[in-house]
Amino acid sequence: MSQTAKLTGFADEASRDLSKQIAATKAIGWSAISTRMIGGHNIHEMPEAEFDQAADQLDAAGIQVPEFGSLIGNWGKTIDSDFAVTLAEIDRAIPRMQRLGTKLVRVMSYAQQPWGEDQHEQERFRRLREIVGRFADAGLTAIHENCMNWGGFSADHTLRLVDEVPGLKLVFDTGNPVFQRDRSKPEPYPWQDPLEFWEKVRDHVVHIHIKDCLNPVSDDVEPEYTMPGEGKARLREILGDAKSRGYDGWIAIEPHVATVFHAPDPDAVDWQQCYDSYVEYGKRLEALWNALP
Repeated sequence: MSQTAKLTGFADEASRDLSKQIAATKAIGWSAISTRMIGGHNIHEMPEAEFDQAADQLDAAGIQVPEFGSLIGNWGKTIDSDFAVTLAEIDRAIPRMQRLGTKLVRVMSYAQQPWGEDQHEQERFRRLREIVGRFADAGLTAIHENCMNWGGFSADHTLRLVDEVPGLKLVFDTGNPVFQRDRSKPEPYPWQDPLEFWEKVRDHVVHIHIKDCLNPVSDDVEPEYTMPGEGKARLREILGDAKSRGYDGWIAIEPHVATVFHAPDPDAVDWQQCYDSYVEYGKRLEALWNALP
């Protein structure tokens, strides 16, 4: 079993400027970025000339891109949104992934409807089968994240997706369960247990996102994000289990410590604080992993 983790991160939390994303990555001692935002655009929404320039810059810096953090089916899209938007995102993402040698693309299962309303499950399954199939035809793997989407309602919901969508693999986010109710359990719907979620889905997980946070005071309040190992995400137990089982996939940091990625006003963000905290977060995560037996 390898004791060396393959570590990457959403470096757009350090800066939206690619040169600074690269600098932050190298300051940690890493050589990989999970691409999401560069400048003002998601990686598959960038103008062609800007993407080409970014791809050349990543190549010149010797940076790997193991994952695309796409907008496909994400929490910002409802299940009744125009599916043509999703298909266009796929069509733009595939050649860009191929250009960068990226094999994994993060997708979701569309935004959660208020609990108790019709979730249109069959339409979600239909769309995900199409999404997964199109990427698979290009030799790429769509990985579903347990975020604020249908699959994030519980581990059981995620497993239902795996059953309904052939070829679907998972990216497990350690922090997301901490601020989501477990809809597989009776009212009053407790907060999800990250370790329990992990243990149920781990056989399908090929990628891990690292967030840590505290339970929010209520459902409509953003949680307080912490440095890795200081919140309720049960990181040491989850990563210890992954390590003991010989997990050899990538582990990506998504800190949210200095600013939540989807902050309403990026211009008001203290980007130096973001840069510094991103570097610190990466170093702490690597130390946590290395300290595990």
